[in-house]
Amino acid sequence: MPAAAIAILVFPASTRAQSKRALVGTWKPVSATESTEKGVTGDTFGPNPTGFLTYSADGRMMAIISNARRRPLSTIDYVAAPVEERAEAFATFAAYAGTFTLEGNPVTHHVQISSVQTALAQIWFARL
Repeated sequence: MPAAAIAILVFPASTRAQSKRALVGTWKPVSATESTEKGVTGDTFGPNPTGFLTYSADGRMMAIISNARRRPLSTIDYVAAPVEERAEAFATFAAYAGTFTLEGNPVTHHVQISSVQTALAQIWFARL
């Protein structure tokens, strides 16, 4: 299975999480980078990503992250949009969900569903 990682720096509205209970809620990303198993790091989501990371008390999480400068497709029918536009839209957006564990910092995301099928069963991290 190919390995990849996404590191997301997040801050809550008012306080830094120090326990699983304090982590519960919705957070906004401050930065997001990706790195491959070969150590190549990317800034797919740009310098100011937008999105949400939500953590629940039962140990589940979900993330939606987008490049803030992501352009709309030229048509409302995303299937009919030009392939180049669809490729760019796909490359500048990620959504995934699964479970999380918190043992200090970072938070570990255990991916169970993702907009990118190759991300399934991977482990991603979020730094607080």
